[in-house]
Amino acid sequence: MSDAHPGPTHERGLPINETERLIASDKVEGTGVYDRQGRSLGTVYNFMVDKVTGKVAYAVMSFGGFLGIGERYHPFPWKKLEYDTRMGGYVVDMTKEELEHAPSYTAAETPWQNPEYGRSVYEYYRIPFYM
Repeated sequence: MSDAHPGPTHERGLPINETERLIASDKVEGTGVYDRQGRSLGTVYNFMVDKVTGKVAYAVMSFGGFLGIGERYHPFPWKKLEYDTRMGGYVVDMTKEELEHAPSYTAAETPWQNPEYGRSVYEYYRIPFYM
């Protein structure tokens, strides 16, 4: 059995797919999401990038379920997430109970086909739409 190799690194020891300010998408997926008290709410499932502007519009968090059954996906406006280096994850200003009432969908649903869905997510979080 061999030791896992972390991959190539920069001079400062950071992996090639991460700098002091940038991070590759594959490193964001699976990152923990916590409330302000440090309680786990879920993980980043993926994020949605606007094809025209190139801006990250939403982080989609995976929440609940067991082995993918009953799992719900919660889109957050990217601006709602703060990266906390001490936690090694993202912090949102909401509780698990508030999250249960937030916009969400299951793997069988396709809300992004409705152009107004994204706008409704931003309205729910009371921040201006990203466009």
